[in-house]
Amino acid sequence: MKRILYLIIPMLLLLNRSAAQAVGYTSLFEEVFEGPDQNKDYQAWHMSMDQWRETTRRSIDYDSSQYNNRELEWINSSFIYVQMMAHDRYFYDPLSSTYTVDRYLEDLEQRYGGIDAVLIWPTYPNIGIDNRNQFDLLHDMPGGIEGVKKMIGDFHSKGVKVFFPIMIWDNGTRKIDLPMALALVKEMKRLGADGLNGDTMFGVTREFMAAADSLDYPLIFQPELSIGRPQKFTQKKETDTLEGDGVSKLKPIEWNLSSWGYFFPYESITPGVSVYKWLEPSHQVFVTNRWARDKTDDLQHAFFNGIGYNAWENIWGVWNQITERDAAAIKRISTIYRSFPQIWKSKQWRPYVPTLQSRVYASEFPGNDRTIYTLINRDSIPREGVQLELPNKIGAVYYDIWNGKVLQPEKKGNKVLLNFPIEAHGYGAVLEILKESVDGTIDRFLKKMHDFSNRSLSSFPGKWGPLPQKMVEIQGTSPLLDKPEGMIYVPENKHYEFISNGVMIEGNDLPTAVGIQHPWEKHPARSQQHLMSIKAFYIDKYPVTNEQYKSFMDATGYEPEDKHNFLKDWDNGTYPEGWANKPVTWVSIEDARAYAKWAGKRLPHEWEWQYAAQGGNKDILYPWGRIMDTTRIPSIDSTRTPRAVTDVDIFPQGASSLGIMDLIGNVWQWTDEYRDEHTRAAVLKGGGFYRSATSDWYFPRAYELNKYGKYLLMAPSIDRSATIGFRCVGDTP
Repeated sequence: MKRILYLIIPMLLLLNRSAAQAVGYTSLFEEVFEGPDQNKDYQAWHMSMDQWRETTRRSIDYDSSQYNNRELEWINSSFIYVQMMAHDRYFYDPLSSTYTVDRYLEDLEQRYGGIDAVLIWPTYPNIGIDNRNQFDLLHDMPGGIEGVKKMIGDFHSKGVKVFFPIMIWDNGTRKIDLPMALALVKEMKRLGADGLNGDTMFGVTREFMAAADSLDYPLIFQPELSIGRPQKFTQKKETDTLEGDGVSKLKPIEWNLSSWGYFFPYESITPGVSVYKWLEPSHQVFVTNRWARDKTDDLQHAFFNGIGYNAWENIWGVWNQITERDAAAIKRISTIYRSFPQIWKSKQWRPYVPTLQSRVYASEFPGNDRTIYTLINRDSIPREGVQLELPNKIGAVYYDIWNGKVLQPEKKGNKVLLNFPIEAHGYGAVLEILKESVDGTIDRFLKKMHDFSNRSLSSFPGKWGPLPQKMVEIQGTSPLLDKPEGMIYVPENKHYEFISNGVMIEGNDLPTAVGIQHPWEKHPARSQQHLMSIKAFYIDKYPVTNEQYKSFMDATGYEPEDKHNFLKDWDNGTYPEGWANKPVTWVSIEDARAYAKWAGKRLPHEWEWQYAAQGGNKDILYPWGRIMDTTRIPSIDSTRTPRAVTDVDIFPQGASSLGIMDLIGNVWQWTDEYRDEHTRAAVLKGGGFYRSATSDWYFPRAYELNKYGKYLLMAPSIDRSATIGFRCVGDTP
């Protein structure tokens, strides 16, 4: 059964990540070996581990030559990496229309010591709201290709390498002419990017490597997921080995020089040993655990294995900030990593070297004239006293490099005993180096670590909290004294029960951070229920049409500063013939606000839109009642070349009880905008006619009136969509 699952779950992930999560893919594909139970098992355990590596390499006819490519050796000195949303407000400023790479990096430098590589993510969760594919969304980033190239250059000037994603499941949007692998590698070469991350991929396939070879453009290929399920070691007889499930699937490690490490859930006190790192010590793993609030387990596993860490905080617009305690730990770990960059790929790496304190575990990383030992304390109490007993090496000196101090070893026969403290759930590190190799760089490094050690990790706040959001204020309009033409009167209701549910795919792991934070709430949330008083107002009977928007353009000469994609389906300043009565699309929320202001109106609040659509009855799910009826709305289109939106008055049978038309199933409609320190997002209502097929990862539908879509905002160029329009409201006296 397990072997069958190894075959079907990669396919499930490509088509439906939710289904894969339902069967627990992270627990099926364990990425770590569990270590020996006791020090006395150390030698036998290592013998078995060495045998597993030798057998596995032989079984896959392992070729390590790609790890000798000098143009790619930078991955071995990339330790702290971050997946970041292109929509992060620290990364781009829409007011000045500029990328703010310096601001973004300075924030990370100040908080946890900076990064070595970044994965820039402009696609999910917005992809699929229209038929723009992963290439289109990349081109729609502010400044287009030239702007993105310059932005990558800004990262490079700071020594930071740049990755972009492979959306391997993006097979339902606009079709591309080339095979995806060749198209993406060509794009990376065009941009000057450094790597590709394979979203949902268990291994970036060989065709990507072939494309890079054909274009003479070496890239780091990095799958999101890894395969390797070794059996837990138990010593029964001398011939016992670790023959993991899925060994044949490890072949891509030859050209996948990096990967993510989803090591959790991992419930053992003993730390795990990375399967990929053990198979190839030069392979760079980045421990990833996006929704974790306490990063201690992640960071301890990274330090024990001498591997990297993915400091992912902006998760699809949900901010999961690293706590001050974990940030201080990252800063110290990365300082050690960067001070000895080559030693972490040591082919003589030995995890689980014997320690003398309970629940303290150590790894040995030997180099030419030095060896580093990394230690982690898995206990909730500090450990003091002798931690390590090592062979006495002539001419060697010892440093407690976690605390920046010289160690005075106690000699015991042909051994030396090293005494230093490790705080609860903390870290330790020892440098053993030949005295003749000690130079000024060691002294400067020790001073820096000593300065860090003046404050214990436990003294830093470790409490996590959600990032507060604020709704962007919508200014009221001048009172509309007479019933305006084309608008519907919505009466007052002092006891409207507003019930709202977001259709975002992920985020349940942080229930107090996902979604939006209405003005009456203490934190963001996916779902809301609130008794509120609604004042009377007027609402447009139909969404704003192309003809109406053309009148606005003719009257004002409106021209947005960011013109990319503005009225993309118009030509020479006007809409196509026969499109006068279709909802205007390819307008940003800023473009919609400009029209509303000119018309003496405004955009509706989410609850106003919903209240009007429900006719004040919270139990109404669709404009006409409680049961879906697809004959009352435009037909769904999931083709790769979808049709145009439908005229606003084609489905009178879809009207609400108040007579409001075209509320759902044609275009999404702009309402409120919410901002926190890092993200802007708009609440979309109405659920457009289009949703890409082939994957559940595309932007979800929300036809029910009490549901909303959260649409991340970056800049008008990428925010505008073929399926987003708007309608206006106006205030009564």
